[in-house]
Amino acid sequence: MSSDSSNPATALESLDWGPAPEDAKAAQAWIESSGKNPCHFIGGEWIPSESAETFETRNPANGKVLRSLARGTATDVDKAVSSARSALEGWQQLGPSGRARHLYSLARGIQKESRLFAVIETLDNGKPIRETRDIDIPLVARHFYHHAGWARVLNASHPEGKPWGVCGQIIPWNFPLLMLAWKIAPALACGNTVVLKPAEWTSLSALFFAELCEKSGIPAGVVNIVTGAGETGSALVQHDDVDKIAFTGSTEVGRLIRESTAGSGKGLTLELGGKSPYVVFEDADLDSAVEGLVDAIWFNQGQVCCAGSRLLVQESIATEFHAKIEHRMKRLRVGNPLDKAIDIGAMVDGEHLSRVKAMCQTAIDEGLTCIQTDSDLPADGYWFPPTFFPEAPLSSEIATEEIFGPVLVSTTFRTPAEAVKIANHTRYGLAASVWSQDLDTALDIARKIKAGTVWVNGTNMFDASSGFGGMKESGFGREGGREGLRAYLRPSSSKTDTSTRPTRSQDLKAVEDLSLDRTAKLTIGGKQVRPDGGSSYAVQAPDGKTVGLASLANRKDVRNAVEACNKSSWSNMNGHGRAQVLWFIAENMEPGRDEFVRVLSEMTGKSEQEATSEFESAVETWTWWASWADKHDGLVHDTPWRGLVLA
Repeated sequence: MSSDSSNPATALESLDWGPAPEDAKAAQAWIESSGKNPCHFIGGEWIPSESAETFETRNPANGKVLRSLARGTATDVDKAVSSARSALEGWQQLGPSGRARHLYSLARGIQKESRLFAVIETLDNGKPIRETRDIDIPLVARHFYHHAGWARVLNASHPEGKPWGVCGQIIPWNFPLLMLAWKIAPALACGNTVVLKPAEWTSLSALFFAELCEKSGIPAGVVNIVTGAGETGSALVQHDDVDKIAFTGSTEVGRLIRESTAGSGKGLTLELGGKSPYVVFEDADLDSAVEGLVDAIWFNQGQVCCAGSRLLVQESIATEFHAKIEHRMKRLRVGNPLDKAIDIGAMVDGEHLSRVKAMCQTAIDEGLTCIQTDSDLPADGYWFPPTFFPEAPLSSEIATEEIFGPVLVSTTFRTPAEAVKIANHTRYGLAASVWSQDLDTALDIARKIKAGTVWVNGTNMFDASSGFGGMKESGFGREGGREGLRAYLRPSSSKTDTSTRPTRSQDLKAVEDLSLDRTAKLTIGGKQVRPDGGSSYAVQAPDGKTVGLASLANRKDVRNAVEACNKSSWSNMNGHGRAQVLWFIAENMEPGRDEFVRVLSEMTGKSEQEATSEFESAVETWTWWASWADKHDGLVHDTPWRGLVLA
């Protein structure tokens, strides 16, 4: 601490951060044990590569090898596709309810293993643990919950569609598990089976997910995971028995995939690169805009396809805003990604780091001003400090090409029209962010920017209920929401199948000699309470036999119940929250199945089979409306966060 420690402000500035590391022992133990015999996950089994070749995956924070992985060949891909084809009919015959239960089970499993998933992701990818723990993994679980709902109501919501069949899916290294969820959850919900190839540099969380599929009882062959490099992905894209390809990655590779699939009849969705504009008007809340910019460009070390890497700031506030950025940037902490107090982690790989360094050096050689933090970077691993080019010509490489690193480039504009012109001066069209306290201005500008998603006074606002995707050379198709679900359905002329909707049993017969040993109280305001009058009445079976007593409510009980309804916060919950409660009720009815069936049989005179049928219909009814709870929306999607997104 400095000598001027009597000044509280100065004292706080001089305090050092203490380490707050996440314990990685469990994750390292799993990595070590699973890496002893590198395999693919095909047909519900762990199968070595046909070539017996392997490759290494490293910890970006220190450059050390984590484990070896099986290098997939065309033969391995063929086995996986055959397995997916064999499992397809059985998966579809499970019906909406069966598939919904499997997806719900995966969501619960992800939540139960969330800490282990987060640490594995950080060790393999290099991003800070607070990002994997607080952002990535919760979003992954949310996607599986959301699509469990879509699976349940699919025949009613999309009667015109039918699944593509076998889907080949290729995901990038920047959000390994989240991109897996974006791909697998909607595909399975629609009745497809999948062969997924994770990124060469970050395959571990996908393999841990494969173990979760085993534990959750996902039918063999429904999910297949083949690890490998570019040749593995190429074999998957070119396979004749794959019905649809979904790819997230670079524009250059996306263009090759489009050429390869042209004329094949395969479905195709591409989510590619971006050079997203971050537009700040003079009337914006500048401090909020700066914090938003930190998330836009330095989140995940800037290794985000929709990173707000192009700052467009109104000329009248440029000097002030640039000063705020520089001040905030220099307070970012770079270091061990497992430290909970770290802001910037490691770059994913040495090869990628070299590319980012080269682009920045080219800009410096061209005479551009470069501002970097004075971060004490670790000696080992792949590190790059937060970087800011405050005045970059629109024609420069660093202002036009995707950098995919923690590098911000800024330019100024004078009028809203000029802001739109500069924002659209790019071959990309993935995302954008507009900041202004004048909502009319913000919405007008957002509408004119050619991007698949535009955030207003916010950034990186992702949710399973909101579709995300690009325009121009950023790809086509959407992932998430209704739009993303349609990408895994092909048009069909078949009629709506309503047979899976909840039904009630009728004309049921009585059974005798069953006893009831409990009576229920009234449930008011979330509590079980005795009736105001203290009275009960007999509940009789069809043969006149009394099977128990039920509380007899009076006017005061009814009034209390109505008041409790009016005070309830239920209507203020978002759709996701209501869906979770309804799913929870359905989930907790299952352990009481035998008791429910017994009481139904005794009270109504139904046979055990008939009572069981009614119980199952009741559970189906709860899951049906749980599935719809977060899907009753229109063009403005009901997401769990507050913000405005034009998608």
